[in-house]
Amino acid sequence: MGKTLYLMSSGELKRRGDTLCIVRESEKPKFLPVESTDEIMVFGEIDFNKSLLEFLTQKNVILHIFNYYGYYMGTYYPREHMNSGAVILAQASHYTDAAKRVEIASTFVVGAIENMKKVMEYYKRRASLDIDDILSDLDKFAGAAPDSRDVAALMGIEGNARNRYYQFFDRLNSDPAFQMESRTRRPPSNRMNALISFLNSMCYVLALSQIYRTYLDPRIGFLHETNFRSFSLNLDVAEIFKPIIVDRIIFSLINKREIQEKHFEKQSGGGIYLSEKGREIALRAWEGRIQETIEHPKLNRKVSYRGLVRMEVYKLQKHILEGEKYTPYVSRW
Repeated sequence: MGKTLYLMSSGELKRRGDTLCIVRESEKPKFLPVESTDEIMVFGEIDFNKSLLEFLTQKNVILHIFNYYGYYMGTYYPREHMNSGAVILAQASHYTDAAKRVEIASTFVVGAIENMKKVMEYYKRRASLDIDDILSDLDKFAGAAPDSRDVAALMGIEGNARNRYYQFFDRLNSDPAFQMESRTRRPPSNRMNALISFLNSMCYVLALSQIYRTYLDPRIGFLHETNFRSFSLNLDVAEIFKPIIVDRIIFSLINKREIQEKHFEKQSGGGIYLSEKGREIALRAWEGRIQETIEHPKLNRKVSYRGLVRMEVYKLQKHILEGEKYTPYVSRW
C-alpha cells in the first residue's frame, strides 16, 4: 500500500525523468518517491502542467486539490486501471434494484451508528460520562434502519442519529473554545465544526483513493444518491469510518491541547477555518491515525486503518459480485 504526499507550501510539481520533484524558489529541487506513492494532497499554491498529469496517470497516482481555506475542491482521478464492465453492470444493477440498494444502504447506516456507539462507550469508560440517553436513542436508530423500505427513510435515520450523536461532543468536551452547540457546514460556524468539516473531507478522500484500487465505480453509491455529483460511493464508505477515525482524532487533539484557539481564523465572508499551522497539526494526527494498526479478528494479523477502508470496499465488491453478504466493519474497542 503506497504513501500519501502532502504538499503544504507553494511551488511547482514537475516530472523529472521517471520521478516527481517539487521546485521552490531559492531551494534545490526535492525529489518525491512516485513508485511508492498512491495519492498527493495539494494544499499549497502548486503549479503543474499536462505532462505532470500524464505521468500521474501512468503511475496510477491520484491528485486531490484543496483551496486556500483547506476545503476539498476536487480530484484528478486517473483513468481506471482496474476497469471492468461486468463489475460496473453488477454495481449498477444493485443500485437500480430497490431492495438490493436498500439492503446495502442500511448496512452503511447501521455500521456508522454502531461505531458512534463504540466511540461513546470508550469515553464513557474513561470519563464516567452520563450519556445513556444518547446511547439508548442510537440503539433505536440502529434497530430501525434494517426495516426501512427506502433510502430516503434511511437518510433520515442516519441524519437524526448523527445529530443525536453530536450532542455527546459537548458533554465530553469541557473546553468552551470547542463547544459545537449544533452542526454547521457551509461555512463552519465555530472551531469544532471547522475541525469536523476538515477531517471529514479527509475521510471522503481516503475512501475515494481506496475505491480506486478496486473494480468498483465511485460514482455509483447506495446510501448517497447517484446523480450528477462526481462521486458518491466514497461518501457511503466514509460514514462507517468517520466516528472511529475522524472523531477520535478530534477528541485527542483537543484533550492534549495540540489544537488550540490560535490555530483557527475567520473567513472574510464569515465562518471559521483552520489556519495553515492548524491544518499541519490536524494532518499530522490524521496520517498517524490511518497508519495505526490493529489486530484484525479474521486475518490474525495487523492491519492499518487505511487498509481497513480498502478491505471494506473489497467486502462490498464481493457482496455485489459473489453474493457474499456485506457486513460493515465495527470497531472492537
